[in-house]
Amino acid sequence: MSPLRQRMTDAMTVRGLSARTIECYTEAIARLSRHHGDTNPARLVPEQIEAYLLHLVKDRKLSYSSVNHAASACRFLFETVLGRPTELQHLRPPMAKVPQKQPELLSRLEISRLFDACTHPGHRMLLQVLYAAGLRLSEACQLQVADIDSSPDRMMVRVRAGKGAADRYTLLSPSLLGALRAHCVNYRCHRQTPGWLFVHPRTGEPLSSDYMQRIYQRARHKAGIMKMGSTHTLRHCFATHLLEGGVDLYTISRLLGHGHISTTTRYLHLISPQFKPIDGIDPLDLLAALTPF
Repeated sequence: MSPLRQRMTDAMTVRGLSARTIECYTEAIARLSRHHGDTNPARLVPEQIEAYLLHLVKDRKLSYSSVNHAASACRFLFETVLGRPTELQHLRPPMAKVPQKQPELLSRLEISRLFDACTHPGHRMLLQVLYAAGLRLSEACQLQVADIDSSPDRMMVRVRAGKGAADRYTLLSPSLLGALRAHCVNYRCHRQTPGWLFVHPRTGEPLSSDYMQRIYQRARHKAGIMKMGSTHTLRHCFATHLLEGGVDLYTISRLLGHGHISTTTRYLHLISPQFKPIDGIDPLDLLAALTPF
């Protein structure tokens, strides 16, 4: 590791940034350096950084949210690590406003088809956790057996160091608990250290987010689902389907780990007026409400 990369990593660590943010920021700076012929990033001038961001938009066709992420990494490097804040004033605020597009939601039947198309039981279980508990992919990949509180008076999933390095608790429905118990028996999760729920059989490390994104896309194509999106679609479905089931907005906001309830209100526009709650099914048990094949 180069001295500059180590300084940047240390600066982010001491400020409590998440491991995911540290990884993304350092990789963004590494790509910036490679684009300019492996030049030391500390020697770059603002014009070169702006040219690189323009390259991401025009040549790489990246979304503005991805470009803004790279701009944030550059600002952190120059302002915090190198102590040269005045040089990047034109990169603040972020480079462009991100278009607010509504996500394409999957119907309950499509979710059932998606799970059915994912034939690997461990991968299917992880996708089911994303939907039934409303987790981000990185949060689900880092789950441990100890995070599942199955006590009858608790029934919760603990999320460790989610977005913003904040812990929270979310739903553990009876259907999800039963599926997780079968998963732990099948994969002997309790006998492994530190008890990862979703582990790569060869490395012993948790499944990576990139790997599970590929699994999701493969299952989506196999199920004949034409709607675009990623594993995050299941989190959107979690919030919307709970709203349709009559769960209040504040509760959903807490389950999702949103810092402001205004972030959660976007799902009010996605409610289907045709949906009628299924009799005898707990609206919090999303897996139980899926249409069986």
